[in-house]
Amino acid sequence: MANARVTAEEQQELYNAARTQGKSLSEWAREVLLREARRSDSDAVFTEIVATRMLLVNLIKPLILGKPVTSEWITEAMSAVRREKRRAAQEVMQQYADDAKGGR
Repeated sequence: MANARVTAEEQQELYNAARTQGKSLSEWAREVLLREARRSDSDAVFTEIVATRMLLVNLIKPLILGKPVTSEWITEAMSAVRREKRRAAQEVMQQYADDAKGGR
């Protein structure tokens, strides 16, 4: 048994989240709690999504400015993304955690 105190508004939010998945609150909460407990801080899928975003953002800027995008530039951009993607993913995840603590 695991318990948590929530406000009436938070409880309704939890009920709604469970209902949208066709589950009871207890079933939904168990799945969410276990998934989060088992989730690694270095979630590979999330890291690769952030890496893709980084690459797209870096590619869009020169395209918008009408600058040529050479194969060398792409190679360097991809190398930079490989070097920085884990740090960037951790920063994004921390932003989500901070937002959740601040009440969104």
